[in-house]
Amino acid sequence: MIESSALISLLIGYLLGSIPFGLLFTRAAGLGDIRAIGSKNIGATNVLRTGRKDIALATLLADALKGTAAVLIARYAFGSDIAALAAGFAAFIGHIFPVWLGFKGGKGVATYIGVLIGLFWPIAFVFGAIWLLVAFISKYSSLSALVAAAVSPLVLLWTSGPMFGIVLAVMSAILIAKHHANIRRLLDGTETKIGSKSKSQDGGSAA
Repeated sequence: MIESSALISLLIGYLLGSIPFGLLFTRAAGLGDIRAIGSKNIGATNVLRTGRKDIALATLLADALKGTAAVLIARYAFGSDIAALAAGFAAFIGHIFPVWLGFKGGKGVATYIGVLIGLFWPIAFVFGAIWLLVAFISKYSSLSALVAAAVSPLVLLWTSGPMFGIVLAVMSAILIAKHHANIRRLLDGTETKIGSKSKSQDGGSAA
C-alpha cells in the first residue's frame, strides 16, 4: 500500500509540477512565447522581463502553489508523510523537467518554496528569512536563493529527522546545479544585483 500510494503521489506531483504557468500566462496575456525572451526560462524572473509585473507575480504564486497543492493532495488522499514527500519532490522535478516542454523548465525556486510550505511551513519561513538577510547584505537574488537552499535541509534534518532532510537536500542539490550559470557569474563578479539592469540573458532565480 505504501509503495502504491508513493507511486501515485509521484505521478500526481509530477503532473502538477510540470504545468508551465509562466508560458501559459504570458501566452494568455498576448505576450508570446516566454521561451523566446531573455533567459528563455519559464519562471517568474524571466516573465518579469516582459514588463508585466502582474503576470510575473501570478507565475511566482502559481509555481509555488502547485508544489503546495501536490503535497496537500497526497497527504489528504493517503494520510502519509511518505506520499506527501514523494508528491512534493515530484512536483519540484516536474517544474524543472516538464515533459510537455521537452524537459526544459525553470530553476525551481518558487516550487521548492511551495513544497516547503506544504510539508513544513516553518522551514519555508526560514528559507524566506535567510533569503531576505542575504539579499539585504549582498544584493544578489541568486546568492540568496543558493544560501537559503543550502541551509534549509540542515534545519529540516534537525527538526524533522533524516527522511525529510535527505529528500530536501537532494532537491537543494538539483536547485543549486540549475544555478550553475549564476554561480559562475558570482565568482566572476559579473552577476546582476537586485535593482540593477540585467547583464546577462540567464539571470535570476525566482523560477
